[in-house]
Amino acid sequence: MKVLTHNFITYLETLAEDRAALAALRRGLGQRPGTAPEMYPYVVRLLPKEAYPNSWIEQSYYLIAALYALHPQSTVTGNLGNHFANTLDPNPDLNAATERRFTALLTAHMDDLPFYLRHAISFLKAKEQAINWHQLMWDVRDWGHPDRQNRVQKQWATQFWRRRNEDAAVTENVNAETQPTDD
Repeated sequence: MKVLTHNFITYLETLAEDRAALAALRRGLGQRPGTAPEMYPYVVRLLPKEAYPNSWIEQSYYLIAALYALHPQSTVTGNLGNHFANTLDPNPDLNAATERRFTALLTAHMDDLPFYLRHAISFLKAKEQAINWHQLMWDVRDWGHPDRQNRVQKQWATQFWRRRNEDAAVTENVNAETQPTDD
């Protein structure tokens, strides 16, 4: 599978060891994307021409920059569905909270997406789960695109529940193999 990179993420990855830059970018957490002036030196020069002020494209750059600064651990595979699935416990009974959190993220309106993504990235950071930032950048940009209605959400859901079902099937097979027989 070809990895679709994003120039902005490649740039952010060069800042991974720059504590001052990451601190400035984290100032955007919990604020409306694009309203933290400390972020401007790192984001403005990389905004594409079509990112007019307050557009979703512009907001997505600020949002991703702040989230990346929160948890700069990267991977080049998967999407948020995979990443959440990687946090699942082998005991399916212990995964209800993770599933609720993931479902809330999937149903988030564009206006609420920064809030839900901040909590999702904080959760994944606590679980030491790396993020495919390149994919997330593309996914956030596409989140509310009218021609791609729910495309991102469907892809994330497919990866999460496919993995969850695969894990449940493995657990069932292991349980069946360890059951005593009536011999």
